[in-house]
Amino acid sequence: MALLKIAYHPIFKHNLPLGHRFPMSKYELLHQQLLHEGTCTEDNFFTPGTPDEAAILAVHTKDYVQSLRELTLEPRAARKIGFPLSEKLVEREHVITQGTVEGCQFALAHGIAMNIAGGTHHAYPDRGEAFCLFNDQAVGARWLLKHTAVKKIAIIDLDVHQGNGTAVIFQNEPKVFTFSMHGKSNYPFKKEQSDWDIPLPNETKDDAYLDTLHKALPKLLDQVKPDFVFYLSGVDILETDKLGKLSCTLKGCKERDQMVLGTLRRLGIPTQVSMGGGYSPEIKTIIEAHANTYRVAQQLYF
Repeated sequence: MALLKIAYHPIFKHNLPLGHRFPMSKYELLHQQLLHEGTCTEDNFFTPGTPDEAAILAVHTKDYVQSLRELTLEPRAARKIGFPLSEKLVEREHVITQGTVEGCQFALAHGIAMNIAGGTHHAYPDRGEAFCLFNDQAVGARWLLKHTAVKKIAIIDLDVHQGNGTAVIFQNEPKVFTFSMHGKSNYPFKKEQSDWDIPLPNETKDDAYLDTLHKALPKLLDQVKPDFVFYLSGVDILETDKLGKLSCTLKGCKERDQMVLGTLRRLGIPTQVSMGGGYSPEIKTIIEAHANTYRVAQQLYF
């Protein structure tokens, strides 16, 4: 029987210094919540294998990857990442990225797969920033194009922050279409150019957000005609989010997931989902919003 497959590894939570642990604890807590409520069982979770260095080097420069591995990244570049650079952190980012690569294989077989972490869309080919070292969905996209029959990919990025690194990585790649619907005045303050950007004004609420997406999504899929989709389902669109400036509710965020995943399921387009951001003050709000994405996926696909 087909199962929803979810990349999870204890290293995802990472033992960061106290000031950096929140919201990184959400990965472990989300795993526990999905098991506790019965949305998932342990059979749904897979442990990513040995990281595919060649796949990472298909997106990121050799010098950048080497500087991370050898912990020789210059201090200014390390500060832009936002985490204290360590061997454990670099290992964690390799495993997260491999989870997305393996998720692509599960998605091709079963229609959908998810990564309980990932969504590291601020990572550029030669540098990281804003808690992103490797761009997991970009690595997955390049892997698909090289190793499978997939010919056209769409990246649907609905995190509150623009996918600036992703936009640059694929700016000259006609086989990958980048779509980002994000807060206009949110980080990054200097936006890159995706194939299609929809910047939203501050305090955009459910009705306006969902109406905009409802109009854009069919047009996007009809124009691009992808045979694989990456969905970045950040929950930092919530009105409670500390780093976001939109005003969506938990209900609206869930309806967003239902719209995207329902459409992709109906069209039969294999989809890999990475969680992206979520920074509400109360961890229970973050967990509930992320858990809704899994509940929707289980309901629609299995």
